[in-house]
Amino acid sequence: MNQTLSRLWGIPLLLLVLNLRAQPIHDLTLAQTIDYSTKNSVLVKNALLDYRIQEQSNRATTSQALPQITGNLGVTDYVQIPTTVLPGEFFGQPGKFVPVKFGTQYNSTAGVTLTQILFDGQVFVGLQARQASLDFYKKRQEITEQMLRANITKIYYQLLVGKWQIDQIDANIANQQALLHNSTEMFKNGFAEQLDVDKANVQLANLETEKIQVEYQLSNGYLGLKVLMGMPVKDSLHLSDTLTYDMIRDAVLGDDYKYTDRRDYQLLQINRQLNEFNIKRYKKEYIPTVKLNANYSQNQYTNDFNWGQKMSWFPTTYVGLAISVPIFDGFYKAANVRQARLQLQQTVNNMDSLKNRIDNDVRETQLRFTAALATLDYQKKNMDLSAKVYAQTRKKYEQGLGSNLEITTAFNDQRVAQSNYFNALYNAIAARVDYLNAIGKL
Repeated sequence: MNQTLSRLWGIPLLLLVLNLRAQPIHDLTLAQTIDYSTKNSVLVKNALLDYRIQEQSNRATTSQALPQITGNLGVTDYVQIPTTVLPGEFFGQPGKFVPVKFGTQYNSTAGVTLTQILFDGQVFVGLQARQASLDFYKKRQEITEQMLRANITKIYYQLLVGKWQIDQIDANIANQQALLHNSTEMFKNGFAEQLDVDKANVQLANLETEKIQVEYQLSNGYLGLKVLMGMPVKDSLHLSDTLTYDMIRDAVLGDDYKYTDRRDYQLLQINRQLNEFNIKRYKKEYIPTVKLNANYSQNQYTNDFNWGQKMSWFPTTYVGLAISVPIFDGFYKAANVRQARLQLQQTVNNMDSLKNRIDNDVRETQLRFTAALATLDYQKKNMDLSAKVYAQTRKKYEQGLGSNLEITTAFNDQRVAQSNYFNALYNAIAARVDYLNAIGKL
């Protein structure tokens, strides 16, 4: 019976182990994480689909300049052949009208029609604008990837900071456990009070609670990163990059930047080009269009429905040239041209406005990054100093030269300094990313 229960309990355990082994494990650097995102993120996939949709739209535009060939086949069954009335003079019956039926019961036709645009200004402008249209959607895709890259970078480094924070909390827990042990021994030997032991237990419980909260936030951060990357939530993700103090300071601050380095500015440049094509297209509506038409067909007239009947098919062939000359349309074309020019002016205004926003973004992120680095430097020094103060205070306490209040205060000061440092660290990372994004170098 016990062996049976053991086997039954072992089956789900085995399935769980196999399931865990089947889950993919991703050990990724920041560069690999960004590369994974650009291939799997829904945002990037949809942006790529927009590009491919425009490719098909360009194919439709190109098709207008190619020959259009249409085949047709038709059969008409005159159940009652039409009657025509002719003057009676044709039949020796003056003053009367004689009804006469002309035609056959079955009329069949089979033919091919060709239409070719020889000149249409709008079609030719559309052909010229094809590459600019593709560039527009390509640039939109790049902007989507850039936004994704900025968010991925911030979250990636935030998670690395969280891992640092967990390591620091573990070190604090180890120190507090040692302090609790020492306080307990001192209490047993009459060199400390029960209150000292209780305070050490409270501090240890606070640290354990803090670790749980940070681990919870870290787990949520991993889930959010997976969703942003387009990675299945069930997959295991490990961040293999390391974060160092010097890495954050490697961005060189300066005023040497170009508007054209920003992809959103590049997008407006392409949009302006498309506006110019639009004006050109509407202007071409004033020019005549020329089309070539050709047709070859065979027509059958018979009272017996038989397509194979000899000597019953008669060919018809024609070639034609159609010229359409616009004369007056109630100022419709003029309104389109004015509208396109106004849209172009809007784009130019947006470009001027974006230049000003870029200048503001660069200056604002420079100031924020500079302040963040200065704050980080101070907080790092403060954290190191608080660790030194705590170590000296603890040594005095264990030697019986310090009070429990002193060591509790020193420990709390150290925790506050550590928290401030980690906040300053992430703020500096975010400011660095925003600065690089502002100058178009991310």
